Amino acid sequence: MGPLLAVPNVSEGRDAAAVAAIGAAYAAGGARLLDTHDDPDHHRAVHTLAGAPGALAGAVLAGAREAVARIDLTSERGIHPHVGALDVAPIVHLDDERRGAACAEALVLAELLAEALGLPVFLYGALARGRTRASLRRGGARALAERIAGGELAPDFGPRRLHPTAGATLVAARPPLVAFNVEIAGTLADARRVAAAIRESGAEGLPGVRALGLELARQGGRAQVSTNVEDHRAVPLAAVLAAVVRQVPVTGCELVGLAPAAAFDGWPEDVPVRNRRTVEQALES
Repeated sequence: MGPLLAVPNVSEGRDAAAVAAIGAAYAAGGARLLDTHDDPDHHRAVHTLAGAPGALAGAVLAGAREAVARIDLTSERGIHPHVGALDVAPIVHLDDERRGAACAEALVLAELLAEALGLPVFLYGALARGRTRASLRRGGARALAERIAGGELAPDFGPRRLHPTAGATLVAARPPLVAFNVEIAGTLADARRVAAAIRESGAEGLPGVRALGLELARQGGRAQVSTNVEDHRAVPLAAVLAAVVRQVPVTGCELVGLAPAAAFDGWPEDVPVRNRRTVEQALES
């Protein structure tokens, strides 16, 4: 059996020293750090890790401890939806053979985060009967705290209250997800309109695609359609690009983290993608 991946997202994208320290903690805990992506507008960093089943959860815990020490959710945290310092921590299986190992590793991780750091942990995806990240993050940390206090929600692991500075963490076991951003020639209103059209529930109806329209204030107010592609074989990134282009001109594309090589099937090679790098390339390097 090959390695598992973990793709922890932390709510820090402006303090380079903090992002580097969190990444170093993952590595010191025993993971191989494949990639780091940070964004000051989203105020978010995404680390991609590889590790053996039975060892990866402990490595993520080591980085989580550093994140809890360095990130305070009571300060401004950017435009990306979030509920925690270590906001999401999925364990990723690259094939069906590793699905069971990923599920077991994710459950171990959830228990470690709760017991060692006092974080309330919510499961999502297949481990929670399909419950989505978006449903848990709707309204942010304050809304989540109110839902816990009102008895609407209870963490799957840990205390029935948010950590005072680190919030909550969402944990899953899943196949690869591709985070892909498209900058457009338009306004924030245009970006929101396009996002509504291309997401799974929209007029374009791209299956398994989640999308938000955002404004990048630190990049001159550029408008961005930020997407998560949950099944890159059903919807390769070329299909996402084409759907956006049908709505509005595109000025740039960006990959967040790593993507399987198959995600770029049919990609027009005359369209550059910032940070383009595949999982396969990272594991082989």
